[in-house]
Amino acid sequence: MYRRIVLAYDSTKAGRAALREGALLAKRCGAKVFLLSVLAESGGLALAEGAHVGAAHGHLEAYRAVLDEGLRKLEMLGLDSTGALVRGEPAQQIGDYARKVRADLVVVGHRKRSLLERWWSGANGAYIVDNLDCSLLVARSDISDQDFEAEFSKAAQHVNA
Repeated sequence: MYRRIVLAYDSTKAGRAALREGALLAKRCGAKVFLLSVLAESGGLALAEGAHVGAAHGHLEAYRAVLDEGLRKLEMLGLDSTGALVRGEPAQQIGDYARKVRADLVVVGHRKRSLLERWWSGANGAYIVDNLDCSLLVARSDISDQDFEAEFSKAAQHVNA
């Protein structure tokens, strides 16, 4: 059913949930995985760059390390994966990247935010849904390492059978 899956990934708990749920689904479907990390353009990043030229470069390097870590995990699981690091507004970048790679599913993590955070940040979730040409899975399961390995082994056996 799903052949090309975009996983929006960062090192947060929500990002790890997206990676795990997406990896399990990709294994079960035999899908190619596109791992995407987005360095959000924020006021704080712009101020840092204005005060110290090259400040954004340090953030990019940190995000690159997180992306590389995710790609290593996917490789260890035997998944066919490609990674990309982009800068910009996350919801827009995720939608643009999904169209670029012709994804049929995007997997994102979710973290609960306070009313004030939602008010300041806007409706990014609604924006992602409205601007995707494919299905969206919001990963909310907190899968332990042990449970993930067991589920992944079952999925691998099912695929190989």
